[in-house]
Amino acid sequence: MNLALRIRSELEKAVRILPPDCESLIRKAYEKEVSPYGRTVLKNIILNIDKARASSVPLCQDCGMFWCLVRLPAGRCVDVSMIEKAVNEGALAAAESAFYRRSVVAEPVFSRQNTNTNLPVVIHWEMNTSDELEIDFLLKGFGSENCSQVRMLRPTDGEDGVIDAVVDMVSQAGGKPCPPMFLGVGIGGTMDKAALLSKKALLRQAGKSHPDERYAGLEKELFRRINALDIGPGGLGGVFSCLSVAIETFPTHIAGLPVALSVNCWADRKAHIAIRGDEL
Repeated sequence: MNLALRIRSELEKAVRILPPDCESLIRKAYEKEVSPYGRTVLKNIILNIDKARASSVPLCQDCGMFWCLVRLPAGRCVDVSMIEKAVNEGALAAAESAFYRRSVVAEPVFSRQNTNTNLPVVIHWEMNTSDELEIDFLLKGFGSENCSQVRMLRPTDGEDGVIDAVVDMVSQAGGKPCPPMFLGVGIGGTMDKAALLSKKALLRQAGKSHPDERYAGLEKELFRRINALDIGPGGLGGVFSCLSVAIETFPTHIAGLPVALSVNCWADRKAHIAIRGDEL
């Protein structure tokens, strides 16, 4: 098995073909949107989706920065350095073959010289609960990433505080992240853990509810409150400011309530690779 080739293939698809769950929500929004401006935006988004699928052209000029979560198989000894090398090699090959815009600078503050490779990949590591190596990618465009935030709430703020904070963050974003948006919310842990949770939430099937009924209800209320902001498709007003809200949680300190929001634009580009442990 050539892991780098497998990664390359999936990332070549991800840059121009939306996952079916995301595309379905966009098409349903077009049928239900009541704003003529919003319907026009959604109509053109769907046209863009169809043209990208039929060609080798990316869905968006901002092809994003490669964000990756690797889940290592339980009970198996694997060469982590080999996996990291394959992730970067596969991402580089996809960037070259699939017309990714080169959007990564090697140093963030001073020279900001382009790497001309779209590397390095941002990689996070976890242990899996199964005997599978799973690799998930987000193609993280920065029109939406720049609208992501972390808030450190008081533990007494509770459910209402979480709702108010997330709605306020989305309100501040307005039309900048190319709505309708896909939203990931991380709650708990530390500041950095909450941010990671918010990215992991974006990996869930769009529109699928949290298994805990309390958090499923919180997702539903956030969805209602955010769409009531009337940001609408393209920021031009309408029913659909966001298409999905997903929450992930983690235990936290008695004195804190970290809340993070990761924003994805309508081009919610993802890739998933799963390999059985005995194939490694």
